[in-house]
Amino acid sequence: MTSNSTSSPSAQEHLLFDTLTDRWRSLREAGPVRYDEAQGVWQVVSHEGVAAVLADPATYSSDMTPIAPTQEDFEAFKQGNFVGMDPPEHRKFRTLVSQAFTPRVVHGLEPRIEAVCARLLDAVADRDRIDMVDALAYPLPIIVIAELLGIPAEDHPLFQEWAATLFGGDQLGDAPDMADLERALEAIAPTVREMNSYVLEHIRRRRTTPGDDLTSKLIAAEVDGVRLRDQEMVGFVALLLVAGHVTTTALLGNALVAFDRNPGTLTALRADPGRLPDAVEEVLRWLPPFPELGRRVAKPVVLGGHELQPDALVMAHLGAANRDPGRFAAPDALDITRSPNPHLTFGHGIHFCFGAPLARLEARIALRMLLDRFRDLAVPTYDDVTYQNPAVLVGVRHLPVDVVRP
Repeated sequence: MTSNSTSSPSAQEHLLFDTLTDRWRSLREAGPVRYDEAQGVWQVVSHEGVAAVLADPATYSSDMTPIAPTQEDFEAFKQGNFVGMDPPEHRKFRTLVSQAFTPRVVHGLEPRIEAVCARLLDAVADRDRIDMVDALAYPLPIIVIAELLGIPAEDHPLFQEWAATLFGGDQLGDAPDMADLERALEAIAPTVREMNSYVLEHIRRRRTTPGDDLTSKLIAAEVDGVRLRDQEMVGFVALLLVAGHVTTTALLGNALVAFDRNPGTLTALRADPGRLPDAVEEVLRWLPPFPELGRRVAKPVVLGGHELQPDALVMAHLGAANRDPGRFAAPDALDITRSPNPHLTFGHGIHFCFGAPLARLEARIALRMLLDRFRDLAVPTYDDVTYQNPAVLVGVRHLPVDVVRP
């Protein structure tokens, strides 16, 4: 990952970096708004269009209930999952959760994140080749989230199993349609049931014996005399536990791959560590972990000259919007000095990612520690790198890296 890195291209490398980038470019070239016949969805790909869709929940709803296949276990999970809610319900849940998950809480995690990073890297101190996902990118966020929620961190293999099932996309192709989604829901329903049951039991334990953790604070939070019920908390706690960690895992892996693919980047960061926050933002722009956000049309609207009817499905394409040449100079280049960087990876408007400050903090600390500990890091071959299904999650499953210590 320095100027003398000699990584060799392979079929898998081509899949993630060339095919993915080419697809995002071809989406933009087809126009800012187009109908995808195969998937039965409207694709919105310009930065301006995506931002407008995400900023208008009255027209573009996050509640997919009217058009999504129903599944009992998902209905239970959805009760407190405010990612799929519109105002005023969304406002109530977000306000309640905000009382517990404050900026002060996130900032206070910094020493603990540093300690966990140090312990994880100490555990591989005798190795010259390290799978950075197994050693750091996966366990770091899951340990931090579990401790934050007051959940036993030693259960993390279970959380990893859930995340692999929910976000692996093993049941889906590159362009899934509604029938594919129905089959996927049925396939992952037992996992959702297990997760719901585990989280509900944890919440009930904390209600009986509260502690200083986020779950206990959620139980105590109230707005206008209203508190969250146990089942309503399940959706949020499960969301934070599973979705909250996969984003950071993907971000860290994507950062290391991005730096490796752009020789000299780590050298520049080592010379000026103050650039790390900007580098993290650029990786988020360049390879957004979740490249698309779905919205349901709630009322007739004209979008990009097209008339859309209620219950039409709109996909706001973050991956394409983040490389819109009308918004970003040299959009396909990784520029760790890019400023401003108005990427849309964490969303826009009322649904801006709740866990963004924590993901950014974890990434900055972990990358800084890697810079401090290693004089060089390089992906020796992309033949050994494995990827997530980019239709669901843009990230690596395994990332062997050769390391050189000072």
